[in-house]
Amino acid sequence: MTAENLIGEVAFADESETRNFAHRLAPFLKESDVLALDGDLGAGKTAFSRALINAFPAMDGMEQIEEVPSPTFTLVQIYERAERQIWHFDLYRLEDPEEAYELGIEEAFTEGISLIEWPDRLGFLMPRGHLLVKLSYGQGETARSLKLLGDLKWRERLDPLFS
Repeated sequence: MTAENLIGEVAFADESETRNFAHRLAPFLKESDVLALDGDLGAGKTAFSRALINAFPAMDGMEQIEEVPSPTFTLVQIYERAERQIWHFDLYRLEDPEEAYELGIEEAFTEGISLIEWPDRLGFLMPRGHLLVKLSYGQGETARSLKLLGDLKWRERLDPLFS
């Protein structure tokens, strides 16, 4: 993606600001959305995913705050949140993009919201029209920077988030 695809940029002083932003972003997401979470190790991809998953209302009878571990070893975790199904992928250990079929990636792309850490591992399977969430280290130990990059549809949908 290029600079003209930049939708917005936010700086976070700490993880609580990351959670606040995730809570503001969640209402804009819908079934079949794919978020590609890009950033170095420790940049906050899993923390952002955890915050975003917990930003959606819990199912009746479930705790509002759900433990969201990194799916580094399981590669995928599925969360039922109210009327949404959220698929959280960590593809760091994926050796071939086609291995993603075994994880149910096609089902995730059509039936839920997909959060994909290490999206470059998907190669040609990464769907067009995804939202790139680029996380990087900020100034200070807990500070992070987040950039959202996407196509015109994403820009129009997320414009109120940055207005």
